[in-house]
Amino acid sequence: MIRNDARRRRHDHDSDRPMPDRLRRRFLAGTASFAAATLAGCLGGDDDSEPVSADPIALTDGQECDVCGMLIADHYGPAGQLYYADGKPDDRDGPARFDSIAELLVYHRERRSRGWELRAAFVTDYSSVDYELLEREGTTYISTHANAAAFADATTLEFVVDSGIEGAMGEDIVPFSDREDAEGFVDEHGGNLRTWDELRDADA
Repeated sequence: MIRNDARRRRHDHDSDRPMPDRLRRRFLAGTASFAAATLAGCLGGDDDSEPVSADPIALTDGQECDVCGMLIADHYGPAGQLYYADGKPDDRDGPARFDSIAELLVYHRERRSRGWELRAAFVTDYSSVDYELLEREGTTYISTHANAAAFADATTLEFVVDSGIEGAMGEDIVPFSDREDAEGFVDEHGGNLRTWDELRDADA
């Protein structure tokens, strides 16, 4: 097992977790009337209206990738989630979900061609987690982090491409919120930096 010490923050995963369910339930119970009134006002009674918010969720409870069908939490590499307007995808209450950035991009490019409007994109931020690199049979894999607190707005991140570091579906794209973290990763493992717009608009 290899641990990468090149300019990354270390955090205790437990301290990064969102509010425990039991506390969240108490909070929601205490504000149910207010929330219901606010929701009704925002939605205006129209079933086709967008949900009030698009926030990252944990992908640790058996969720499957919407491209390959693999369990996201069981595989290496960054995870991602996409929210679209008009309640899409319409087969669930929540975002489209992915076990690799490459698959997220393939899915998004295809949906853009259909006219879907992106509301929010979240991917694992490797500047905010204590990640590990694991060597297996000559291949280096990067650990996965799928708790809600591990995700950040993809449109603001730096992405390392062509480093040779692998995730769920082979060589992966590794996101960082801190440019120095991303540059340190490139210095140690190779690759190049890309923005979200560059990745989004690149040829598939």
